[in-house]
Amino acid sequence: MLSARSLFQEILNNDEAYRLFCSIAASGEAQGGWENGRIAALVPEEQRALAPKIARHGADEDKHGRIFHALLRKRGLEPVPVPGGTDYTMLLERRGIGLPHTLLHGEKPLTEQDVVTYLAHSRVTEQRAADQMEMLTTHFGDHPEVGRAIRMIAHDEVNHLSYCHEELLRLAREGHGRTIRAVLRKSARAEIRVYRDVSLAVMEHMGTILRWPRPKALALSLGIRALYAYERLAGWRRMVTLRMPEHRDALGGTPVSEPEFA
Repeated sequence: MLSARSLFQEILNNDEAYRLFCSIAASGEAQGGWENGRIAALVPEEQRALAPKIARHGADEDKHGRIFHALLRKRGLEPVPVPGGTDYTMLLERRGIGLPHTLLHGEKPLTEQDVVTYLAHSRVTEQRAADQMEMLTTHFGDHPEVGRAIRMIAHDEVNHLSYCHEELLRLAREGHGRTIRAVLRKSARAEIRVYRDVSLAVMEHMGTILRWPRPKALALSLGIRALYAYERLAGWRRMVTLRMPEHRDALGGTPVSEPEFA
């Protein structure tokens, strides 16, 4: 029977598949760390109070990247290059979602509009990350090899999502509500397409490594496309709603360092 649990278990059981999975995850987290670090450095004066939280967000993403590298080292594995079609952050940037890297490579301060765009984009992508980590925690939170890493990353992703909700609601009260709604909708609709494309690419690579029979690969492809159809119809709405989180000031405290996995 095909399920998220059985698929991830297959990946865990195969060194090459696990190596690719951790490499893709580490690369995406490192990219997120760099982006948040640059945004924190370029925050405009009127939003400087946000800079420490954005920097904390970036530090968390960097930490996640190190965790995935540590999981590889624990098995004696080296990371592999990330196939282009599986690079989630790069594909989002190509669709014009988030802040362009040409802007982040410069030294010109961002505008308040840029900060709104960044937070709205992050609210969408952090929803995806939190959902995925919740699923992994449900099935593998107690796994002896990866459970501790999954629980730590899942905790951080919930904090990131809470922070996005809270700051966007603050900015909406300050008069940015219309812009926030527009950017959220644009980001969500683009993200679900990118997530579909990346999922198909990852499953194709995993299928090759794990020698999946054609019927299994086809079933997984159809499942990914069915999820996209649902998200395009209605599922995207969960990514654009805003509500005050129970945990306020989620990125205002002291970050938790990663444990040793090697």
